[in-house]
Amino acid sequence: MLVRIEQQLEQLSRTERRVGEWVLRHPRQAADATLREVATASGVSEPSVVRFCKRVGLAGFRELTLRLTEALSRPVSYVHSDVHADDAAPDAVTKVLDASIQALLNLRADLSAMPIAAAVDVLANARQIVFAGLGASGNVARDARHKFFRLGIPCSALADSPGILQFAAVAAAGDVLVLTSHNGGWQELCDAAELARNGGAAVIALTDPQSPLARLASVLLPLQVVEDTSVYTPMSSRLAQLALLDAVHVALALELGTAAEHHLRRSKQALSSLLQ
Repeated sequence: MLVRIEQQLEQLSRTERRVGEWVLRHPRQAADATLREVATASGVSEPSVVRFCKRVGLAGFRELTLRLTEALSRPVSYVHSDVHADDAAPDAVTKVLDASIQALLNLRADLSAMPIAAAVDVLANARQIVFAGLGASGNVARDARHKFFRLGIPCSALADSPGILQFAAVAAAGDVLVLTSHNGGWQELCDAAELARNGGAAVIALTDPQSPLARLASVLLPLQVVEDTSVYTPMSSRLAQLALLDAVHVALALELGTAAEHHLRRSKQALSSLLQ
C-alpha cells in the first residue's frame, strides 16, 4: 500500500498529495487515525482525504486503514533496491531474491481484496480460455496454459501481438481472454481487451490497477510490483503473476470439484508409461 501511494504521488492533486505525503511519513498513526484526524494532520478537508483514497485505488478511508494495517503487520520487510551494472554478483543475487520475496509477501497481503471468486466464476463457465502476454508475460501465459488445460477446459496461449489481436477479434460469448502485463501499457493488449469485450468475451487482467489495461478488464486482479525494467527483464513481477495464476488454478479446481479431479487424475495417468 505504501509503495502504491509513493508511486502515484506525482499524479495526485496538490491537496491529495499532501494526504499521501503525510501517510507516508506517519503510516502507523494513519492506520489508527479517524478520517477527521487524517484531514486535520494533513491540513486538508475530509472530502479531500476520501478523494485521495479513491485516487490510489481504494473504496474509501476505511479500506486505507485496513490496507495500512496489513502492510505494517507483515513479518518481513525488504527494502527494494534495483540491480546496477557495478554490483558484485553476490549483491545482485541478494537484491533479486529480496525483490522476489517482497513481491510474494505483497501479493499475499493483497489477496483478501482481490476478486478471486469472480475470476473463478468466469473461468468455470468458459468455453475456452486463452492466456496472453507479451515479453516476459508471454512466458507466464504459456505456463498458465500448461496448468489450466488439465482441468478439462480447452486452453491456449498467445505471446505475439498479431495472434492476440486476431483471437480478440473473433472472440465471442463463452470465451475468456486472460491478459498478463506488468505495467498494463501495451497498446496491443488494450486493443485486444476492447475487441474481445465488444465481441461478448470476458477479459481477466493481471496488471497494475492504475494502468490503461486495468480499465478495460471485465475482472481485474491487481498486481503492483516495484522493479526496474529499464535494462533487466522483469523478474519479481513475473513471479507474482505465476503465483497468482497458480492460486486461481487451485481455486478453479476446487470450484469444478469432481470433474476437475477426474481430469487431473487422467492427465497424470497418461504420463505413467513415460515414467517406467
